[in-house]
Amino acid sequence: MIDIKSIHNYFLKCSSVAIDTRKIEPGSMFIAIKGDNFDANTFAKEALEKGAAYVVIDNADYYIDDRTILVENSLETLQELAKAHRKYLDIPIIALTGSNGKTTTKELIHVVLSQKYNTKATFGNLNNHIGVPLTLLSFNNDTEIGIVEMGANHQKEIEFLCEIAKPDYGYITNFGKAHLEGFGGVEGVIKGKSEMYTYLRNHSKTAFINLNDPIQVEKTSGINSFTFGLKIQNADVIIDSINANPFVEIETNNTKITSHLIGLYNSNNINAAISIGIKFGVFIDDIKTAIEGFVPQNNRSQMLTVNSNEIILDAYNANPSSMVVALENFFQLENKNKIAILGDMFELGEESLAEHKSIVDLVVKNNSGITYFIGKDFYSNKIQNEKCHFFMTFDDFSEHFVSINIKNSLLLIKGSRGMALERTLQILS
Repeated sequence: MIDIKSIHNYFLKCSSVAIDTRKIEPGSMFIAIKGDNFDANTFAKEALEKGAAYVVIDNADYYIDDRTILVENSLETLQELAKAHRKYLDIPIIALTGSNGKTTTKELIHVVLSQKYNTKATFGNLNNHIGVPLTLLSFNNDTEIGIVEMGANHQKEIEFLCEIAKPDYGYITNFGKAHLEGFGGVEGVIKGKSEMYTYLRNHSKTAFINLNDPIQVEKTSGINSFTFGLKIQNADVIIDSINANPFVEIETNNTKITSHLIGLYNSNNINAAISIGIKFGVFIDDIKTAIEGFVPQNNRSQMLTVNSNEIILDAYNANPSSMVVALENFFQLENKNKIAILGDMFELGEESLAEHKSIVDLVVKNNSGITYFIGKDFYSNKIQNEKCHFFMTFDDFSEHFVSINIKNSLLLIKGSRGMALERTLQILS
């Protein structure tokens, strides 16, 4: 079998790497990874026909010619190739994980560092055992800093991803109630995400720490650190003030930064990007330009206007922690016609019904406008309340909602990705 160093030499001659023949570029390397319902080895010939320079396969039955690289396991080869490439590039890598806000924080860090450096970051949410290697392999000789987002829903995943990416810096956005089923509860979430801290500590690397988060402070004892905090005088970066009505405003270093992000829950995402920019020598005026120019996309905390209605679209994903902060922000916004449209939160395991009940209780307690709850777990917590309406499915909700003429209202739309609540926009249009 061919060794990784030789495969890496082949890779360096290629334009890119792909695991999907629909994304083949001329001169790319196609790595055939088996999925649950397919065997990508069967696409090796097609990949070459579409212009791939080489194909990596782990089934000799699909060997074609000397452009075919036969390995024991294609997935493990992808991961080992990424390790080799990371070592070859020898650039600073910033790793990022957390329960909420990973992708938004990654994008903010990217735009800030790009003011001074040729920076590359995880595309979309390619943040797992396949996505992280693909991200690393997208970095090239022109890349000066790499930003790698890491997702996980079980113990040991962050540890594994850190061994591939070998980050020089790490930041954990927060520890929330996400993927409780896989992690085994909130303590499991903290333990799993903190595997990044263990890597940084063991390899004498640096953690970015939010001093307003007691868990971060506790778990980073003995780690090289660069800190930030709201009105914390011993922080490396002192945040003087935070406001959000609805857009987040930050004051630091005698500079006011007004973002296009809504909700106080986004303030720490911005603060982290500011701090990382300062650590890497980006001028505060350039940081301000980068953050003020960043507009969220892909259903993440987007502020939209549809006809006469203002909409907070946060339908990319949801868990109990992010749902609570989104609602708390929504409650304090001023509008006499407020409507919340909330979808089920997934992957909560045995805690699911209780967590959905706590959201219903929170809404009832605040008595803020009309709320529509959609999904089987919210429906299982159905109560009699004139301001709360429960629907088992989106179709049930849609049938009701289409008959209502919504005008001059402020709407919050939030639910797990599988609920696809952005479909509500079609009804409002």
